[in-house]
Amino acid sequence: MQKLRVGPALAADSQIGPVASAAQLRGNLDYVALARAEGCEVIGGDTINGPTDGFFQRPALFLNARNDMRVSREEIFGPCAAVIRVSSFDEALAAANDTEFGLSAGICTASLKHARAFRQGAKAGMVMVNLPTAGVDFHVPFGGTKGSSHGPREQGRHAAEFFTTIKTSYSFAG
Repeated sequence: MQKLRVGPALAADSQIGPVASAAQLRGNLDYVALARAEGCEVIGGDTINGPTDGFFQRPALFLNARNDMRVSREEIFGPCAAVIRVSSFDEALAAANDTEFGLSAGICTASLKHARAFRQGAKAGMVMVNLPTAGVDFHVPFGGTKGSSHGPREQGRHAAEFFTTIKTSYSFAG
């Protein structure tokens, strides 16, 4: 993680682009400080000077997090991730579902049994197995469940349905 190249979004060698705004960067840095205050070991998360104007932040990893911590429960929308240690697949699935949000969930596993069980049991709008949890294809619906969703799915056939108004009309010329 510490070797990821942070830089301009359009640069071919950048792996992580800048944060969207100064306000978002301040919020991210507040979460980094909160993670420390909540008892996490924090790796990364500091700001860096980029080669262009922008709000550049190294990715942050919050180790020894618990599911009851704010840094584990709130949507940060920055390059921050909380690592919650569990002792079994069932505990991992329960921890993943113990949230008021549900945009995307993912698992890394070599077990087809766990992959199938996670796909079926994860309460999220998008479920990934051995893939990143962001960057879905444009032709598939995008959206979450619980507090991570509002209205119909975006993109794909669902987008056409969302932007279409159905009208039923009857006429009689008798």
